[in-house]
Amino acid sequence: MVQTNLKEEVISPLHKELNLDPSNENNCSPVANISFLDNVLDVLTKFYQHVLALVFAIKEINEDPKILPNISLGFHIYDSYYDVRMTYRTMLDLLFKSHKFVPNYKCEFKKTLIGIIGGLGSDTSFHMTDILSLYKIPQITYGSFASEEIEATQASSIYRMVPNEAYQYMGIIHLLQYFRWTWVGLLVVDDDSGEHFLKTMESLLSQNGMCSAVTRRITQQAPMDNISEGYAILSRVYIAVTDVKASIFIMYGDSLTISLLRTAIFLRDPENRENVSYGKVWIMTTQIDFVSTGLERNWDFQQFQGAITFSIHSKDFPGFKEFIHTKAPQWTQGNDFFKDFWEQAFDCFFPDPITSVIVDELCTGAEKLESLSAGLFEVHMTGHSYGIYNAVYALAHALHAVSLSQAKHRAMVRGGSIALQSLQPWQLHVFLQSVSFNNSAKETVSFNDNRVLEGGFDIMNIVTLLNNSFQKVKIGRLDPSDNRGNGFIINEDMIVWHRHFNQVIPVSVCNECCQPGNQKRRKEGEKFCCYDCDPCPVGKISNQTDMKDCFKCPEDHYPNKYRNGCIPKTIHFLSYQEPLGISLASAAVSFCLITALVLGTFIRHRDTPIVRANNWDLTYILLISLMLCFLSSLLFLGQPGKVTCLLRQPTFGIIFSVAVSCVLEKTTIVSLAFRATKPGSRLSKWVGKRPAYCIVLPCSLVQASICTLWLTTSPSFPDLDMHSVTDEIILQCNEGSVTMFYCILAYMGFLAIVSFIVAFQARKLPNSFNEAKFITFSMLVFCIVWICFIPTYLSTRGKYLVAVEIFSILFSSAGLLGCIFVPKCYIILLRPELNTKKQLIIHYLKKNHFLHLSIILLCILSTDLVALSSTVPKLQAKENGSDL
Repeated sequence: MVQTNLKEEVISPLHKELNLDPSNENNCSPVANISFLDNVLDVLTKFYQHVLALVFAIKEINEDPKILPNISLGFHIYDSYYDVRMTYRTMLDLLFKSHKFVPNYKCEFKKTLIGIIGGLGSDTSFHMTDILSLYKIPQITYGSFASEEIEATQASSIYRMVPNEAYQYMGIIHLLQYFRWTWVGLLVVDDDSGEHFLKTMESLLSQNGMCSAVTRRITQQAPMDNISEGYAILSRVYIAVTDVKASIFIMYGDSLTISLLRTAIFLRDPENRENVSYGKVWIMTTQIDFVSTGLERNWDFQQFQGAITFSIHSKDFPGFKEFIHTKAPQWTQGNDFFKDFWEQAFDCFFPDPITSVIVDELCTGAEKLESLSAGLFEVHMTGHSYGIYNAVYALAHALHAVSLSQAKHRAMVRGGSIALQSLQPWQLHVFLQSVSFNNSAKETVSFNDNRVLEGGFDIMNIVTLLNNSFQKVKIGRLDPSDNRGNGFIINEDMIVWHRHFNQVIPVSVCNECCQPGNQKRRKEGEKFCCYDCDPCPVGKISNQTDMKDCFKCPEDHYPNKYRNGCIPKTIHFLSYQEPLGISLASAAVSFCLITALVLGTFIRHRDTPIVRANNWDLTYILLISLMLCFLSSLLFLGQPGKVTCLLRQPTFGIIFSVAVSCVLEKTTIVSLAFRATKPGSRLSKWVGKRPAYCIVLPCSLVQASICTLWLTTSPSFPDLDMHSVTDEIILQCNEGSVTMFYCILAYMGFLAIVSFIVAFQARKLPNSFNEAKFITFSMLVFCIVWICFIPTYLSTRGKYLVAVEIFSILFSSAGLLGCIFVPKCYIILLRPELNTKKQLIIHYLKKNHFLHLSIILLCILSTDLVALSSTVPKLQAKENGSDL
């Protein structure tokens, strides 16, 4: 067992090792002493390396003539016993005790204290600070704790050899984010440091979309005086670990914390049967080290296989391993401290010459430190030992800076320089804070403005071995000073996970991930990490797992069937290649040819009574207009361009206005002709060729003016319609001004209504060649078509919008052609014997065959148009994949 009473009887053998015998009164006696306070309990043999690192550093410094020539460093080693009262008493002993303890009086002037290294735990360090800060003695800590704890103590004499603990918090968050772990357990030591960690970590977890599955506080030491209570405490810890489905546990504490956890697991599963059936990934902070104490030396570390720890960055120093290997039982002669360590580490006993007791396990002297398991002792320099080594060198370099300052100011007035023999500890601060040097591992050691060592942490993976030991494998690093984005690096291929996971990256979530195509919905009454998965709404997708909200695709894409990706939309327009375009184009050309045949027929029979009696010049203009109306529908087919978009609506409006104006004028002429035949009528002068264009030209010019105004103010242009059809981009003509478009339709409708009214009033005039009856029906068809067009046009999108307008143009033009000219062509071609004035009068008096034909045609056109208005939206909805 390691001797815990580390007083003068311990110091002397160490000084002898360093050729620093304190009994020697010559100039070789140490002129500066470093006190070292460690949490070296009699059962923690692993911390023996901390002492060796201190001895090794002082040995190097005293043997180096370049650092402190003619100056020797001494040291004192004390134990805190993890007890507040002992820590305070030790500090007072160190400062004031000689043969008896008198506070605030120094009775021994040989002991020159320049600094203190320690302690390992934050509580021990802060208790030391309560006294040391009064005398402004430099205190260099080698344990890890947060800056907020330092600020709370208002300690200005603390120097830290470990970077701020807060960096570890962010390192843990980076680690959880890297492996997408969102459901974690927290085990913390039950003290002020643990509460600070818990408060900070839970806030960071919440900010980064993670939750704590369970939180357990572990007491520093289980109550040994009440076995049942101690067993209950350890059982709660065991249940928290095994019953929670979280695969990740974050542990914050110290070496005794992990020791208590091992005890809890062993008590519930002494034969190690169950802990191999479940797997956990332990994430541990810097202060935690795996130690074996007492009975624990025979326990393995299998339950911690694959643990990930944040360790203080360290490197092996040249000669340190050799220094350790030289330690042998003869080193324990006259040193009970090393004797007890050796006996406990190797579980043997040195023979006692005073007593003749015979023991079975004698120390042979052939034991080697490197043969010990990692839980008992590590040959490789640990992070804490690395900090102790650098702390000793920091004090030495500060003293070196003082000596240089002394040599530089020798010429100054007496008293202007600082002599090492009379150096006060508080005078060392200015030199210690600015110290910067390269250690023997070729790494720079310096403090920042907050008196914290610049550096980072190593990320280690615990790989357990069969001999109840383990080894630490470096798998990454955490460097807060790296501004290039490489502050957190991890190599997951090097990680060895617990065998429960079969070398597959563990998953730790409250519930299964929401697959792409779904979004998270929080469960009522539970933490936000626990959620249900709902399918994305129509029109949105999610392409990653565990997305909070679905999002829309870009305008030129649309969601796929499973709503987990976007598909590029195809560009569509009403082309000549598709069946609908072919049908409409064929119909337009066919009607145009029929109109041309009618025109040819009328020209050929222009001298017959039926042609001459109906203003053949207006008839020719009307037929030509109808031909152009049919052809104008072709402007709406094909890929829209700048020219076609500019021309198609004005062309359609002007040509139709000419056609309707011709019909209006023909109706007006019929009405005037009847009234002009009355005796004494003044209307006779308006009947003839002179008034033939008095209606056509003005009415057409008005429509042309509207179109011109439209083209000059807001002309049509090619445009992409991204939203009308789900999976298509419609290439269409943007009308520019919808108001102007409806103005054209309104004016055209006005002309049609006027023509219908005039024709309706003149339908019963007693004129043998009266066209008013046919014009009435033609205008009725025309009006029905365009009245049905408006609601159909407003409810249609995409290429069917163009199809509706083409359909309306063709039907209304065909209505004019059929109602007005089919009866005449019937007589001209099929009943030429009736094409005389006498026969036409008899025919009209006996039968109205053509009137019946016109009524039938009107019914057919009206029925088809109504069917079109209801069919087009259905076709469009079917193409979009929705139900109407």
